[in-house]
Amino acid sequence: GFCRNIILNNPRKRNALSLSMLQSLREDLLHDVKSKDLRVIIISAEGPVFCSGHDLKELSSEDDVKHHSRVFEICAEVMTLIQKLPVPVIAKVNGLATAAGCQLVASCDIAVASEKSQFATPGVNIGLFCSTPAVALGRSLPRKVALEMLFTGEPLSAQEALMHGLVSKVVPEDKLEEETMKISHKICESSKSVLALGKATFYRQMTQDLDAAYKMTTQVMVDNLTLRDGQEGIEAFIQKRKPVWSH
Repeated sequence: GFCRNIILNNPRKRNALSLSMLQSLREDLLHDVKSKDLRVIIISAEGPVFCSGHDLKELSSEDDVKHHSRVFEICAEVMTLIQKLPVPVIAKVNGLATAAGCQLVASCDIAVASEKSQFATPGVNIGLFCSTPAVALGRSLPRKVALEMLFTGEPLSAQEALMHGLVSKVVPEDKLEEETMKISHKICESSKSVLALGKATFYRQMTQDLDAAYKMTTQVMVDNLTLRDGQEGIEAFIQKRKPVWSH
């Protein structure tokens, strides 16, 4: 049970991130996350649309401002949670990802997409600018690419998404499962504690300037050497044997 599969499973509603969907997603992400056995989480979806973003019925004026705030707050919480989790999170995208759905892909650590996948932030077309998806988009795409997506609502093809760094890999649809599992298995070969340290450190240093980032990561490398798995890995390398991780 090293790999947890979270499947968005409301294809009839194009896997919209309704309040209940967001709550389920948060629960699934957090479930038993400290367990030694959990090493990687894969988020995928049923149907032709990976995720269409917020459920617009929940954002109509019939619902009060408090409800609207709740929806966006939990959405932001889920997106930032993904980067705070101690295990790598992979988006496995086969289809269209729009608005908050596109934000979800941008927020994952790794994203593997099929050739038919597309990515868009079309909120501007319905008068609700994708300002929260823009946070994740602006941090994973060049500014001018992100802004063209945000201003026009036009989709990026899978190849364009790859070229600009929104996804890590593009493969034919029939190779999507295999490629995602290949990455997942590779991750599972490493020490959970070492990966957890590395992931947390990566996101921390990204927000710092160069000197601060080197100062902080220098200390982390020293801390990493004090981990049991840090020592085990180096000893195994010197002794030319496979490491036995304690995680």
